[in-house]
Amino acid sequence: MFFVPWILIKAWILPLPNTVQDQVIQALDHGFDGMIVCVDEAGKTPIFYTGGWNNRETKTPANEKTLFKIARISKLYVAVAITKLTHSNRL
Repeated sequence: MFFVPWILIKAWILPLPNTVQDQVIQALDHGFDGMIVCVDEAGKTPIFYTGGWNNRETKTPANEKTLFKIARISKLYVAVAITKLTHSNRL
């Protein structure tokens, strides 16, 4: 028996929105409380795209300093590995 993550397949085949902010807003339709995307290009000021809630109960919107809980700690290790590989021009 296989588990098919239909919501991910749907997100994969749908056309992408025109902007990163539109994509963040569309991603919130998949059940996330909030989301932050940081685009950090060399020599430029980082740009943050946010959507959803920092605190849903108090209707506080997410911002670039919002902290979210993550489901698995492995994401942190993957992010560090990707950052190190990118910094050493190996990725």
